[in-house]
Amino acid sequence: MALYEHVFLARQDLSQQQVDALVEHYKGVITSHGGSVGRVENWGLKSLTYRIKKNRKAYYTLMDLTCPPAALNEMERQMGLSEDVLRFMTIKVEAHEEGASAMMQKREERSERGDRGFGDRGGRSFGDRDRGPRRPREQAEGAAE
Repeated sequence: MALYEHVFLARQDLSQQQVDALVEHYKGVITSHGGSVGRVENWGLKSLTYRIKKNRKAYYTLMDLTCPPAALNEMERQMGLSEDVLRFMTIKVEAHEEGASAMMQKREERSERGDRGFGDRGGRSFGDRDRGPRRPREQAEGAAE
């Protein structure tokens, strides 16, 4: 059987339980056709680069599949008919990745880091920068004359 990585985007107005129900439904389609589903990762609600069917956000889900092509075709057919699925993409792979995907690793790094990704700024706020010592306005105008 072939190995696939499948990512789909679900509508933003669904609840997480409804997205989980979609995953279970598509797992059932794959297993009923003789395949199996390995890792399933919910990447959460993310902003889209551009609107898709009037949605600005979507729930992203990754599934590792081991199934015959007929099972994959049936699942993709049902996803195409579903109003809850905005987009999907399937890639054939040689082997499934071990551990967390790149998206989940990025999220873990961000939570371990603790800061918001601003590097070594320290206590400075957004508009602050080193401008040298400040002089009163009168001295600055007097020096210009």
